Amino acid sequence: MTKRWLQQWREDRLLRTVVRNSSYLFSSNTISMGLASLQGLLAAALLNVGDYGLLGMIIAYASNVNRLLSFRMNELVVKFAGQYLAEEQKERAAAVIKAAGMSEAFTSLVAYGLLILTAQLAAVYIIKDERAAPWIILYGLALLANLVTETSSAILQLGGHFRTLAALNLSQNLLTAGWIGTVFLLRGGLFDVLMAYLAGKFIYGLGLMIAALYWMRPLVGQGWWRIPLSSLSGKKELAKFAISTNLSQTVNMLIRDNEVLWVGFFLSPVEAGYYKFGLAIMNVIVLPISPFIQTTFPEINRAVTLRIWDRLRSLLRRTSLIAAAWSGLAGLGMLIAGPYLLSFFKDGAYLPAFPVILVLFAGFSFANLFYWNRPLLLALGNPNFPLVVTFSVGILKTVLMFLLVRQFGVIMQALLMSGYFIVSIGIIVIKGLRQVYHLQKTSEQVQPA
Repeated sequence: MTKRWLQQWREDRLLRTVVRNSSYLFSSNTISMGLASLQGLLAAALLNVGDYGLLGMIIAYASNVNRLLSFRMNELVVKFAGQYLAEEQKERAAAVIKAAGMSEAFTSLVAYGLLILTAQLAAVYIIKDERAAPWIILYGLALLANLVTETSSAILQLGGHFRTLAALNLSQNLLTAGWIGTVFLLRGGLFDVLMAYLAGKFIYGLGLMIAALYWMRPLVGQGWWRIPLSSLSGKKELAKFAISTNLSQTVNMLIRDNEVLWVGFFLSPVEAGYYKFGLAIMNVIVLPISPFIQTTFPEINRAVTLRIWDRLRSLLRRTSLIAAAWSGLAGLGMLIAGPYLLSFFKDGAYLPAFPVILVLFAGFSFANLFYWNRPLLLALGNPNFPLVVTFSVGILKTVLMFLLVRQFGVIMQALLMSGYFIVSIGIIVIKGLRQVYHLQKTSEQVQPA
């Protein structure tokens, strides 16, 4: 039985493609995971807990202003250009990519302007430290270095250039880790650490843009830049998809991706430092699985387009088993070694973060298990359902935050975060699997006898 089961896994072409492409990113991410952990630990060891929390709030605010205006062009390009490429309509695919890149560049410039206008207000009323204002504007330069990062990433995904993505990700982390390591040895401060993160953003964003321009001709043909935008078809559908994904990202920004800012707002930079440390540990938990998101979405989209339902269901099931195995091992190691290691790190300064880490792990491991929940519904042409679910569950989470976090502290923020993941993702997964089942049954009924 075991031998036959392993043979089926080896013969699953779709799974092999995803795992192979993921392995390029995973190899890079395995090293990057160590580098990211190292740079995070060095930053935490160099700065006091309050400044470490302040660092997280500055980065979060600058990043979230960009997310506010982002239309997640990565998903739009993979969805629509990927569909056209599967149908051998390269000119239409090129038009989608060109429109996406121009739109993303424009919104990035607008986002940086908005960041400049709001930096002082954010420093005073959200971060509650006036010295943060110029640092927000400085770190915001990353927006200019990442003008077309989402579109560029999608181009490399569609072309199967996952090794290039992996190399750029590794280069970013090597530069940032090396920079922070030097700052640590020279006993630098918060500004120096912030500059290290900014340098990493620059090398990643500019590198992606150059690589995408290089691979565009093999992907969609020569002279792609001369294709007029007037040749773009289905503009209303594209606009609807982009607006939906923007709203989804805005909801995530306010409800899921702003946790350090919320903790700092409700409590203090010290509690924000504990929470940021907990999220840093979660990044290690998520990192080996995150490549599957990039590599699986094109395959999910292709399987839906070609109506290969059995292979799609098999892919989802087997990649979830891989995620479950990793999360189980990570959780066991964390329970056994976590308190011991934290008691030595910075003389136990971050030991109060361990309960936060455990609570966050429940939600993040659930998200790992069903990492494909949103890409599945996007491929099925149902981008609004995840938005409605995340918004509804997120509103409840936000109300409970205002009612409970000041009273029960940072652990309550972690509980609400994990609960948000489990409830919202659970609903989206059920919806997606039911839709696949219905479409498969419909396809079987219309097939000739």
